[in-house]
Amino acid sequence: MLLKAQNAFTDITKETGIDHQFVVYEGMFGGGACAFDFNNDGNEDVYITSGMNTDVLYKNNGNGTFTNVFAGSGLEITDNFVTQGVASADVNRDGFRDLLITTITTKKEEKVIPRAENLLFINKGNGTFRYASDEYGLSKIQSFSTGASFGDFNADGWPDIYVGNYFNQFEGELSEINDATIVGANQIAEGNLLINDNGRRFKDVYSDYGLDFRGFGFGGVFSDFDNDGDQDLIVNHDFGYKRTPNLLLVNEFPEPGFKNMAKEMGLNLRINSMGAAVGDYNNDGLMDYYMTNILFNFFMVNQGKDKPFKNKSKELGMSFVSISWGANFADFDHDGDVDLFVSNGDLNPNCVPMANYFFENDKGVFQELARAKGVNGYGIGRGSIVFDIENDGDLDILVVNQKPVYDNYPVDSRTVVYRNDSSRGNWLKVKLKGSQSEIDGIGSKIELVAGGQKMIREIDGGGSSHISQNSVIAHFGLSDITTIDTLHVYWTGGEKQTLVNQKVNQLITIEQPVRNKRERNLPLIGGVGLVLFFIAVSYALRSYKKKKSVNT
Repeated sequence: MLLKAQNAFTDITKETGIDHQFVVYEGMFGGGACAFDFNNDGNEDVYITSGMNTDVLYKNNGNGTFTNVFAGSGLEITDNFVTQGVASADVNRDGFRDLLITTITTKKEEKVIPRAENLLFINKGNGTFRYASDEYGLSKIQSFSTGASFGDFNADGWPDIYVGNYFNQFEGELSEINDATIVGANQIAEGNLLINDNGRRFKDVYSDYGLDFRGFGFGGVFSDFDNDGDQDLIVNHDFGYKRTPNLLLVNEFPEPGFKNMAKEMGLNLRINSMGAAVGDYNNDGLMDYYMTNILFNFFMVNQGKDKPFKNKSKELGMSFVSISWGANFADFDHDGDVDLFVSNGDLNPNCVPMANYFFENDKGVFQELARAKGVNGYGIGRGSIVFDIENDGDLDILVVNQKPVYDNYPVDSRTVVYRNDSSRGNWLKVKLKGSQSEIDGIGSKIELVAGGQKMIREIDGGGSSHISQNSVIAHFGLSDITTIDTLHVYWTGGEKQTLVNQKVNQLITIEQPVRNKRERNLPLIGGVGLVLFFIAVSYALRSYKKKKSVNT
């Protein structure tokens, strides 16, 4: 085992040209990163927020190096704000990924909370962006926002947004936040549930969808935990043991509403919930959730339909003490199951060095191997993402580290990039192109069947890890499997698409078939709609026969 683990990852930060450090404003908050191909050249680029520093947009040069193209990109207005999280989706379905960047305050003037707007930038398709918060109705929402996530919760093909907010009101230094300042606080905030109106604007429908929850929000992640074809929403709350626990908002689609089922499903975690990783660790077709926290993290394993989640962190070998933020499931070694990277870091300015975790999955039980794998960095970690930097078929790691407030921190705490050198088997990458569903397939699931195994991946819309977004390209490790028997795509909304006999070690793009106008007007797409249609017809026939019998 030890020989296998040696030299698994290599710190290539300097070689890549990435030179970044997040600088905090009055305390611990931030930062995040997003992997997205903004210029459609087939190489995934990276946006990283910087707090009090200037943000960066790193263009992937296709040879393992990056160039910061922030200057002249149209994103420079972010330098007026203290940026936090970032997520990306094609808001107007023009074929180019747009950016949403969350903020907590402005840099040039003092404001009481709520302090600032969140920043939407529309990709112009020529390597630059235009500011669009005013146009899309976001600038009127003044907030203290942490993380944002995209999802299509009404299954109309247009990416919607959830934004996590931390405060409505707060006086004093953010570095003073602790249990004592929280106990009597009345300033906790609602999130924003922003529905996309045909790519033209966003409307906050939080109350319209039956939501009135307030908490110290660290964002949320859209995920179809119950496999019913629509996107549910898991909301992370800090100080959940003092105020509002985590939420599990079950989507009532096609009705416009969410219902909090966290208590019934065992996800009302009373923790300092910083973020969540989404993945199916045991290949049973159900999404599981690793929730980061202060002290002990929670690994909430999906037990199936109508059964509550179970925390299995201890029995699966993951019970370690730390302050964790980002977390990412991925099959780093291509053995057919997902491993887990966890980004750790103390509160800033406390800044006690804490190494990251790397949990290698060995037939459903995890072993912590960060030191042996070469990813046990001691930076003040926050957000982390996984994506394929060199398009060589395996997933690499980027961790956003903060600059310590004080100068006596023992290591250089800067953003770090780890190249994956541990993969030994075959692989497959799948990119989705939606026609009726969201254009990049955000929220959709891909099931791979090969070699007697089944694996499933869910396309990340952001809010995963900690206020960050992984690649939207699904990745499968295949060990010695040489042919994919079947690929099933479960598009958001209920439609299913199947491909057979696919080759390994390639990136394939799956395009959703375009339906005609009549089919698009069905109340539900795919198998769900057909089932409801036939139920309705059957009911109508029974009613007609009964009425006819009475009249006779």
